[in-house]
Amino acid sequence: MAKKPPNSAKSLSSPSSISTKAPPKMPNQRMVLRVRPTETMKRSSAQQSRVVEKEKKKPVSAKKPKTKPMKKKTDKLDSKKPKKPPTAFFYFLEDFRKEFQEQNPDVKSMRDVGKACGEKWKTMTYEEKVHYYDIATEKRAEFDRAMAEYIKKKESGEDQETEEEDSEFDE
Repeated sequence: MAKKPPNSAKSLSSPSSISTKAPPKMPNQRMVLRVRPTETMKRSSAQQSRVVEKEKKKPVSAKKPKTKPMKKKTDKLDSKKPKKPPTAFFYFLEDFRKEFQEQNPDVKSMRDVGKACGEKWKTMTYEEKVHYYDIATEKRAEFDRAMAEYIKKKESGEDQETEEEDSEFDE
């Protein structure tokens, strides 16, 4: 262990004693040893400083936890607007469900019915599906005509007048 230098004025005033001996120790302070940095330590500290600089450049919003994007508010549902028709698969599903329930009365799960229906639809040929595609195209044509009429009424303003007349709370 190092000896404590005497607290005399002589040891503090002479310049040679300061350079060769350890600096005087304060009673409440500890002596700190400094380690000389090696090349690897210099490289790692440089990399850390680059990371810190990149983090500083990021906007504050990037650090916030991501939230689900807000959905656009849809317009009020119009009860007079025609509904889209089902696809050919759904027309097939109606028929298949009836047949499947007759053949398998013990199966109550819609999941099982849906799986069986999907497998059957995949294995069907185009010629077998044509019947359902024809029904779907007819329904789609009806929907397109109804939609065209609806749009004409809406643009002309007739739709709004009829809503006022059909009100349930007439006085």
